[in-house]
Amino acid sequence: APSICFSPTARSLFDEPLAIAVQGLGPQQPVTLRMSLRDEMGELFQAWACYQAGDDGALDLARCPALPGGSFTGLEPMGLLWALQPQKPFWYMVKKDIQRPFLVQLEVFDGHRKPPGRLLAQAQHERAFLQEGVQRVPVREG
Repeated sequence: APSICFSPTARSLFDEPLAIAVQGLGPQQPVTLRMSLRDEMGELFQAWACYQAGDDGALDLARCPALPGGSFTGLEPMGLLWALQPQKPFWYMVKKDIQRPFLVQLEVFDGHRKPPGRLLAQAQHERAFLQEGVQRVPVREG
């Protein structure tokens, strides 16, 4: 069965690279990856890209370019993150509480169809704004 691999595994800082790979696909299998997150106001942001697995059934976004037809094309290892777009027109991502990470969801679908084909795998990853152990302390003067 296909599986998603993140590196770092479960949590990373919002401004650090996130490696994404999918294992267990068929040789040269066409797939669509869709990333989504909800901001603090509950608004949905999504990005998607079409890929083709290698001969070994593996897909590494650092080595495999996104094919035409998605939110971006070409070799963009972090493309699914920087291409996130709001579903509501003219909306901006809201982040007021930096102590709570964003939770991103990645889904892998069979083929390059729209609407997407059969769901093959899904995983979640936290994108944090503070390093582990860092505290936010409001400072008031006067």
